[in-house]
Amino acid sequence: MYYKNCKTFSLVMTTVGSLTFASVAWSHGDPHAKPKKAMAAETVVTDFGRTGNPANVTRTIKVGMDDTMHFTPGDIVIRRGATIRFKVSNHGKLMHEMVIGSMKELKQHAELMRKFPGMEHDEPYMAHVSPGKDETIVWQFTKAGEYHYACLIPGHLEAGMIAKITVK
Repeated sequence: MYYKNCKTFSLVMTTVGSLTFASVAWSHGDPHAKPKKAMAAETVVTDFGRTGNPANVTRTIKVGMDDTMHFTPGDIVIRRGATIRFKVSNHGKLMHEMVIGSMKELKQHAELMRKFPGMEHDEPYMAHVSPGKDETIVWQFTKAGEYHYACLIPGHLEAGMIAKITVK
């Protein structure tokens, strides 16, 4: 496209940028709706792994969360290449979530959550869990390294709701 002047081009780019940001920011959906997990045919690939195939699960880890702002267990060690089923249970009275990622990614997402506190998650490496409920994450860790899982609901990460995953 050709724009006759810089003001028109600037206005168009600002509008497109705003719409793009809004669609990303609100893509998590209705805060009262149950998030949809990626279908088995949909594979999400990240720096720390990929959507796991439930038929290839090599280990199940039960992760508890509660209103003391801690995960049980805390730090976890996993073998590279392993496909893990995380059974995530919320034993508290508040909404909690488990989001897997690098420290940098988690901090960036936590900042976004502070700006848009009604967001929910529907990525296969995230579980948004209502009080008294369970959710499941099936994830294959394809790269060795240090990763984390955290609750990114505003205030929860800051209160210490984070743990480490070491992939060897």
